[in-house]
Amino acid sequence: MHERALMADLVRKIEAVAAEQGGGRVVGVRVHLGALSHFTVEHFCEHFVDATRGTVAEGASVEAELGGDLVDPRAQGVVLESVELARGPVSKSRAPSPARILSPPT
Repeated sequence: MHERALMADLVRKIEAVAAEQGGGRVVGVRVHLGALSHFTVEHFCEHFVDATRGTVAEGASVEAELGGDLVDPRAQGVVLESVELARGPVSKSRAPSPARILSPPT
């Protein structure tokens, strides 16, 4: 159940970033998997495919990094680090990013 809740929250965040940037299909996401999130990179990718079916992120590529720090404040969660849209990325940070739409850390 923990994994399902993390994935539902992640999909909501991805859809919100896409909508905020004017819509479009999501073609890539980058996430940080906390050391206590109950995910391996492979397991996360399987859940991502299921969770994004029928959404703007269906078929998006995933870049996932597994954290190793058990006391990191993000250790129990999945942190959305970036979203890339098909129409071209737009940076949300102060410094322009040619590759990604950045989502603020949660």
